[in-house]
Amino acid sequence: MADILCVSNLRVVRGRTEILRGLDWRVRRGEHWVILGPNGSGKTSLLKAITGYLSPSSGEIALLSRRYGEADWRELRLEVGIVTSALQASIPAAETALETVMSGRYAQLDLWAKPGRAEAAEGRRLLRFVGGAHLAHREWVHLSQGERQRILIARSLMARPKLLILDEPCAGLDPVAREEFLWFLEGIAKRRHGPALVLVIHHAEEIMPAFTHALLLRDGRAFAAGPRTGVVTSKRLSEAFGARIAVRRSRNRYVTTVRHGGRPGAWL
Repeated sequence: MADILCVSNLRVVRGRTEILRGLDWRVRRGEHWVILGPNGSGKTSLLKAITGYLSPSSGEIALLSRRYGEADWRELRLEVGIVTSALQASIPAAETALETVMSGRYAQLDLWAKPGRAEAAEGRRLLRFVGGAHLAHREWVHLSQGERQRILIARSLMARPKLLILDEPCAGLDPVAREEFLWFLEGIAKRRHGPALVLVIHHAEEIMPAFTHALLLRDGRAFAAGPRTGVVTSKRLSEAFGARIAVRRSRNRYVTTVRHGGRPGAWL
């Protein structure tokens, strides 16, 4: 099975701090991954390195067999869609949902290019796909958090990426909106020719059935990686988070409990 993403012996050092330590990870076609790990385990730095915003100290990152540093990073970034709350502050308050979606074709924030009819038609199609057709002319400032997440997904799909990264997309959503959004992601994961998904989360309850694999980080290393049934376990999570965590399955979803006596402040 062909690799979409290949991370080999990735090391990131800033000052005296080693953020990522010889990390190896592969995402193959047909796989959908979740990334878990305690705060400070390297999740954000890994995402920044994959998207070309953080230069590795050593190691290699290859996307679709093209290596960062040898290929044009601006072109490679178009192959990776990303949904993160960090983008939201850069979107003008008066920009409409349709304009935000179309900006994904050009990898621009605060769209200044003038899209043509084809881009507008594709933008409207993607708005319909994410259930946001009625939001086309609504300004960003008047969108709810859940609506913004859907718009950002539509934006990321404008460039038809091979890999779609979602960085804690449920943050700020109420329980009902979170569950609706997760089932929406489940639908994306099941699309025949859709992108491979990488979902960064803190809560194992957010792992939907369509996600096939899990990467568990600890201290900048890949503590465990592979099919999720072998990674998302009480033993693995307890060791990674340094707390007594019980994991059980319920209707093909996960339920976790931090047992009394775990270290203060430990959570998923």
